[in-house]
Amino acid sequence: MPAISSQFEIAMLAEGPPSIGEGLERRCKLLRLYQAPDPAKAMEAAAPTVRGLVAAGHSGPISAELMWRFPKLEIVASFGVGYDHIDAAWAGAHGVVVTHTPGVLDEDVADIAMALTLNAVRKLPQSEAYLRAGGWLKAPYPLTASLRGRTMGILGLGRIGKAIARRAEAFGLKVAYHGRKPQAGVAYRFFPTLLGMAGACDILMVAAPGGAATRNIVDAKVLEALGPDGVLINISRGSLVDEAALAQALRSGKILAAGLDVFADEPNVPAQLLARDNAVLLPHVGSASHHTRGAMAQLVVDNLLSWMAGEGPLTPVPETPWRR
Repeated sequence: MPAISSQFEIAMLAEGPPSIGEGLERRCKLLRLYQAPDPAKAMEAAAPTVRGLVAAGHSGPISAELMWRFPKLEIVASFGVGYDHIDAAWAGAHGVVVTHTPGVLDEDVADIAMALTLNAVRKLPQSEAYLRAGGWLKAPYPLTASLRGRTMGILGLGRIGKAIARRAEAFGLKVAYHGRKPQAGVAYRFFPTLLGMAGACDILMVAAPGGAATRNIVDAKVLEALGPDGVLINISRGSLVDEAALAQALRSGKILAAGLDVFADEPNVPAQLLARDNAVLLPHVGSASHHTRGAMAQLVVDNLLSWMAGEGPLTPVPETPWRR
């Protein structure tokens, strides 16, 4: 790799995985702005010379207004596959590259998707709580629904969606999908509308990107189409699901159950979802294994090192394409 200038300044706005800082601080001038007594004042002082930003941890939105404050900004490296917290369209229009960490988290997230499916359908958390409370000493746990004979409709058949589909097939499920258009070489049934797919499946797996175009795309009509035996699983972004409509559907029996790893206002989970015994809720742990978080952190570092060496980004987002 070509030499990298130690004067290339990169700012971390919030604390992220330690390996990101460790991987960068020996190769550039790394500014941990979140450690300053007054982070806002530290940002103002650093802004004229910073050329890269790390979006990790609880850094908040990387808005156009924030990026505009860094006149020499060249690259924003985000920790995660989703990047709806970054105004990538503005970045692309102003010559700023945005990178994310696709690929390295697909398998762990797909594992959690199937775990949520099993837990929601077979009520495993509830049956464990029943055992621990001594209920089994009095009577067997009630029978539950089954995966047998079900169809999983996947909203968003990207890398993660395909990894989920492979697992679903191994469990004996039929698979269908909805997206912007049919994919070449994909044998699963394609539905041109989400409502149509919801009516034809009884497990709706949400694996699409967040953002304005998909906000509350899973609404009351979609949930009603899913039906009383239906199960909703969301491992992508909480913003895709109308949480109030979901709570109502769970409460009224319009759907059977839900399994959620993501929420619209994390880490705040709506009380109306917390109150539902037919909802399995996880604290956004889809990629939270040592192996995967380490790989994600390394990809953040590798994107920045490659950029600083003049070799371009490794995994730019579509809004900021890069030709090698």
